Amino acid sequence: MSASNDTIGDFLTSIRNASKAERATIVVQWSRLREGVARILTEAGYVASFRKAEREEKPVLELTLKYVSGVPAITSIERVSTPGRRVYAGYTTVPKVIGGMGVSILTTSRGVMTDAEARRQKVGGELLAKVW
Repeated sequence: MSASNDTIGDFLTSIRNASKAERATIVVQWSRLREGVARILTEAGYVASFRKAEREEKPVLELTLKYVSGVPAITSIERVSTPGRRVYAGYTTVPKVIGGMGVSILTTSRGVMTDAEARRQKVGGELLAKVW
């Protein structure tokens, strides 16, 4: 099995698949970027909680998925920028997801943040994903 070049894409796919399979928790390899994405998903109300833990002396990220009346809180989670096609946006051109109902996740010079936070801080960056 070969290692993927798109670790964020794999992370989002793990969340999507676990959500569709109605799993309570998922465990993925830890990285600062993944932790930042998990923090945003938790703050936006798409994931119940997350924590960094150690498994077999390696850092992992444990996410507890959120369900509302048995329905996953995440309707859709999509990768925007990929290793083969990077997508960047200035703070004035960051797209709103479903008219502001969803969240765009960006990585900026000031860290990982939502589209609303990027507009407020007037920073642009790479569009990682869209969630609604």
